[in-house]
Order: sequence, then C-alpha cells, then structure tokens
Amino acid sequence: MPTKRHSSEQIISKLREAEVHLAQGMTIPLMCKKLGIHQQTYYKWRREYGGLRMDQAKRLKELEKENARLKKLLAESELDKAILREAAFGKLLSPSKRSKAVNFVRDSLGHDQVSERRACRVLGQSRSTQRRQPVVPSDEPRLVREIIDLASQYGRYGYRRVTELLRRRGWKVNHKRVERLWRQEGLKVPQKQPKRRRLWFNDGSCVRLRPRHRDHVWSYDFVHCRTHDGRAFRMLTVLDEFTRECLCIDVQRRLNSESVLERLSDLFVRRGVPDHIRSDNGPEFTAERVRDWLRRVEVKTLFIEPGSPWENGYIESFNGKLRDELLNGEIFDTLWEAKVLIERWRRDYNSIRPHSSLGYRAPVPEAKLFCSPASAPLQQTSRTAVDTIEH
Repeated sequence: MPTKRHSSEQIISKLREAEVHLAQGMTIPLMCKKLGIHQQTYYKWRREYGGLRMDQAKRLKELEKENARLKKLLAESELDKAILREAAFGKLLSPSKRSKAVNFVRDSLGHDQVSERRACRVLGQSRSTQRRQPVVPSDEPRLVREIIDLASQYGRYGYRRVTELLRRRGWKVNHKRVERLWRQEGLKVPQKQPKRRRLWFNDGSCVRLRPRHRDHVWSYDFVHCRTHDGRAFRMLTVLDEFTRECLCIDVQRRLNSESVLERLSDLFVRRGVPDHIRSDNGPEFTAERVRDWLRRVEVKTLFIEPGSPWENGYIESFNGKLRDELLNGEIFDTLWEAKVLIERWRRDYNSIRPHSSLGYRAPVPEAKLFCSPASAPLQQTSRTAVDTIEH
C-alpha cells in the first residue's frame, strides 16, 4: 500500500489534534492509531514541526525549496567550471577544435556526469555541428601528399603560393581548403613582414619613383654570404621593379665598380637600356666612372637617402627572399657550387615562384635567361653546369 505524503499544513493540524487527545489522557499508541500514523512518524513530526505555527511552516518549506535550488545551481556552476578547466588547453577558434574539446571533457569527467548538451553549451558548440560526421573527399589524401611535397620542395612558401602551384598542376582548389589542410598537417606558415610607411614630400608627392612599365626602373644591390670554409663572397642582384624579374645574380669573391660596369654593359646589350636605375649610396654605385658611364648611355640614377633602405624596397625585399629561401638553408662548399645553386634558384624565382603582388603569377612564366651567374667569360660553362644539376 503506497504511503501517503502529508503537507506541512496537514502535519501541524494533526500535531494539534494529537495534543488535544494527549491532554484528555489518551496514550500515544491509541492517539497514533486514531490519527492513522505510526509512532515513529509522530515523534519525527514533533521533532521537526513541534511549536510551529502554520505561517512558519510555510516559510520553512519555502526556505527548503530555495536551499535545494541554490544547491543545484552551485553544483551546476561547479560542473561548468570543471568543464572549462578540462578544456583550458588553448583557444577554441574552430568547430573541429571545439568538437574535440567536447569529447575530451566528457571522457575526462565521465559521460554520466557531463551530458553532450551541457558540454556544448559551456564550450559554445552547436549540437548539430557536434553530431555532424565529416565527409572526407576521395581526392583529399592525394591532395595532402601534393601539399607536403610542395612544402618540402619550397620550404619557405606559404599556403597561398602552394595553392597557386597546385592550380598549375591541375588542381581545382581554393586557398581556404589548402589552408585547412596546411594547418591540419602542422606545416609552418611564414610570418608576415611588418608594414612600413612611405615617405612623402610636403606637396603630397612620393619620394620613391614608381615603375610604370617594363625596363622603366631597375634596382641593384649587394648581398654578402660565406662558403663553408669561412671565406666571404658577394652577390650583385639586379631587378626590374615593374615585372619583379631578377635580371642577374653575379657571384664573385670580390665585386667592385669595374664588376658593376661589366655586368650592366652585358645586361644593356642583352636586355635593353632602362630609363632609371636605383641603388643605395655604396662606393661601387656612386663611383665617378659608373655615374659617367650611365650618363653617357642616358640612364638616370636614383640614389636613396643614406640610412633609408626602405626607399629601395623592391631590391631589399628580393634580397630578403633570396636569403630566407636559399642562403639560410644551404651550405656552400665552394664558390662554384654557390654560383650554380644561386642561378638555379634565380630561374625558379623568375619562372615558377608565385609572386603575391602579381596575383600569384610568376614574374616571367616563360623566362628567357639573359645572363649567367658569373662574369661574362664563364657564361657557356656555367649554363652547362646548371643544366647538368637540374637533370
């Protein structure tokens, strides 16, 4: 027979009736039998509600409910804190990371303690997203292998340049998918270069002459490096600022103003004469014989302000890529090896490497090499050596 539950009002009413019966001389067993309760129940009621009025009993009941509610809220709050502590191993910025965090929390705290609904609510994950099963395209494993292959071949390329190389290989992919797979495989994304301000005159004109067409402005500069035996060598780099094509990288132990004249004369014959040529204030470029010769062939010189390399930004950016993508990752045992490897990199830069400012197109996709890595007497021999290494 199911037991009857009494409200606080009914309990107080029966206690008052019991007091009347007891005052009339009735024993407790007879009184409990008449009220239809057990003796233990009577003693329990008298201990909890004895001396209380009806309004006090109601207030006590309300306080008990409030206490139970607060306990429940505290327990839920502590559980939410426990969920956040378990998931506090990094920023959860993507649905896949939040999904992994939800599963990890439930496995750590127990599926009977933390429901999927609560874990998703605390970690900000949609339940439909959590339950969605990812569909992996059939071509994705092959695409991942291609990405890893390109990342290994071009170690300093980011996912955007790799995307362009994949498109050249026939893949129809956008950069967002390549970026997702790139990060999924743990590949390193090169850091972005800090932006620099331009220099302006008071009238609003820019200090730096902007190139408007091919062979409008060339720029050249020196880069220093060492072979494995510690001996230094220099590189003269020449760049067309409009097309971003590297016209030559001359590699020698020593390069002076005579070497500059030799290389420029060879380029002017093979490529044509530019309108302007930009450089810093190094002694090889400001030498009187170099300036007189350029004046005679009607090439205007553009010298940047001393201590302001950002005014020669095109060639400085190119030199940074040369050092980052090649010089920092190679050990040159001999000067001849340096000439061959640097020339091979120059060819790849002109014809293969995607350039971000050109819409991820190579500077000269069908590049014709106008010069060799060394001086003019070594042209034919150097070209043969490069072809031998490439094949």
